[in-house]
Amino acid sequence: MSDKIAVQCKNINKSFTIAKNVETIALRGVDLEVYKGEFFMLVGPSGCGKTTLISIIAGVLQPDNGRCIVNDFEYQKKSAHEILKFRAKNIGFIFQSFNLIDSLTVGQNVAIPLILNGMKQGQALEKAKEILEEVELSEKFTSPPNRLSGGQQQRVAIARALIHNPSLLVCDEPTSALDHMTGAKILDIMKRINKKFKSTFIIVTHDNRIFDYADRIAYMNDGHIERVSRNHED
Repeated sequence: MSDKIAVQCKNINKSFTIAKNVETIALRGVDLEVYKGEFFMLVGPSGCGKTTLISIIAGVLQPDNGRCIVNDFEYQKKSAHEILKFRAKNIGFIFQSFNLIDSLTVGQNVAIPLILNGMKQGQALEKAKEILEEVELSEKFTSPPNRLSGGQQQRVAIARALIHNPSLLVCDEPTSALDHMTGAKILDIMKRINKKFKSTFIIVTHDNRIFDYADRIAYMNDGHIERVSRNHED
């Protein structure tokens, strides 16, 4: 795999059994390459396989067949334990639902990944302060998440995804619950982080208002990628 490629999918197929003897095909021979440091978007109608594909890229799902390689780590050649360790170190997740814990402070929410990986709480919280500055939210360090606006909660979720310095950020509909101005603010922050840290972003979205932020866009339909284009191409 080229040292310029962050993610490489080759002939990925995935199906699910949804009822007795009833199978639905989610992915049909998907081939995809995402470059290191790229701000990449994956778009298409609901049910076309976008979330299944990023789940495979993130090592959460295994394909029925095909290969998925992230930063030279090939999931299909690794054990479940090796995949778990790789994901914890190298991949950050940003979701439509912010998945914050209201009984913890903003700082504690952001620090969770480091604490789960064995870092002492005090050190993890200091790191959380630094990352919250990156998303312009350091003043909310001791606040409970339920006192924050939707946009602020999404910025906390971004900080949590960034705290372990992952090389790949996987984002599933990060702006769909936000109004246009707030969504634009979130994308401005994500794009700045992408440029500053050279991290790779893969963003699943229905929100055509944010397409202009992408370096390239892959258009999915019916379980396969129809085309990949650079931004502003027809």
